[in-house]
Amino acid sequence: MGCRVAYHSRAPKPSCSCPYAFFPTARALALASDVLVLSCALTEETRRVVGREVLEALGQGGVLVNVGRGGLVDEPELVRCLREGVIGGAGLDVFEDEPDVPAELLAMDNVVLSPHRAVLTPESMRGLLDVVAGNLDAFFAGRPLLSPVSL
Repeated sequence: MGCRVAYHSRAPKPSCSCPYAFFPTARALALASDVLVLSCALTEETRRVVGREVLEALGQGGVLVNVGRGGLVDEPELVRCLREGVIGGAGLDVFEDEPDVPAELLAMDNVVLSPHRAVLTPESMRGLLDVVAGNLDAFFAGRPLLSPVSL
């Protein structure tokens, strides 16, 4: 996609398996990013990992994308920062108090909201059913399976 990828974690990943730049804090990563994507688990360590300090580091042209968990972001602070122009925009499919979405976010032009569907879409379920049915047909007809599993 022509973009530089970097990450923040508890510790750097071994260079042999992760060629991306490591940043020791979420703030440092945001400072070096145009788009900050959150896709981590929600733990006590990650709860509200993105607050005003991180959003200010992301800056006026920055975009926050949260596809992880709503609790990763201090949502009231995100609303304030979007309203004040501290960051440029946000793309969210998770919210702190799901399924409730703050009314302020619904009214903003610099926010894209989507339901957190993960893999549970009609298309993915249809594909899953097609594979299961195809495997059953193949098994009972004595043909190779569509998606064999090696144990």
